[in-house]
Amino acid sequence: MLKRFFKFLLIVPISVLLIVLAVGNRHVVRLGLDPLSPENPVLALDAPFFVYLFGALMIGVLLGGVASWFGQGKWRKAARQRSFEAQEWRKEAERLSREMASQSRNALPSPK
Repeated sequence: MLKRFFKFLLIVPISVLLIVLAVGNRHVVRLGLDPLSPENPVLALDAPFFVYLFGALMIGVLLGGVASWFGQGKWRKAARQRSFEAQEWRKEAERLSREMASQSRNALPSPK
């Protein structure tokens, strides 16, 4: 419940800020991708400025996620290995339990 409240407390102001940013930066801006001819670029994109801002934000989030994913790779590998080892130990413990149970049944005298 508290987690949901903090999520709401974080998401609502950020959403309002992004909406205000989009309304304040809705003028069309030309993004020229030709450094040799800035006056008449061969490749240019006309879009509202907030599109560029949101695009840069999304690219940053994606690149951060990818960098985080690769940075945590060694921990995911270690967790997989530990999980495999735990499964092997669990199988061994179950096998030994079955052996002990069968030996204890054989060792007990039969009731008369």
